[in-house]
Amino acid sequence: MSGPPAAGPGAASSPPRVVLAIVTDLMDRSKVSAAAQGAGVAVTFIPVSRVDPAAAADLVLVDLSRPGALDAAALLATAGRVVIAFGSHVDTEVLAAARAVGCHQVLARSVFFARLPALLGGPSPDGEIETDPPA
Repeated sequence: MSGPPAAGPGAASSPPRVVLAIVTDLMDRSKVSAAAQGAGVAVTFIPVSRVDPAAAADLVLVDLSRPGALDAAALLATAGRVVIAFGSHVDTEVLAAARAVGCHQVLARSVFFARLPALLGGPSPDGEIETDPPA
């Protein structure tokens, strides 16, 4: 059986084991790498052109500012991956579109990086991945 384990009550105590990141900006990559190292998880950076919905990943991080990122987020969310997308707080249309395609969380860039260590820690204490309400 392939794919990530389902988020559920038994998953609350363990962080994601495999994190894919569609993040190309070097400064952002550095922040993601540091947070992942601090959380004890492996992160693999991939370009939008190499997105594979069959890839094993417990969590996917998507920078919505990149061309094709919204389509990649939709493909991965549809394939059952837990997708957390982030983008500019002023780009409300893209953030709303990411919610509409099934991203589990959609955050403004500053909020994403502030919450990143906790996001890499896995599901919320009740065992579920929280979805931000639509704006």
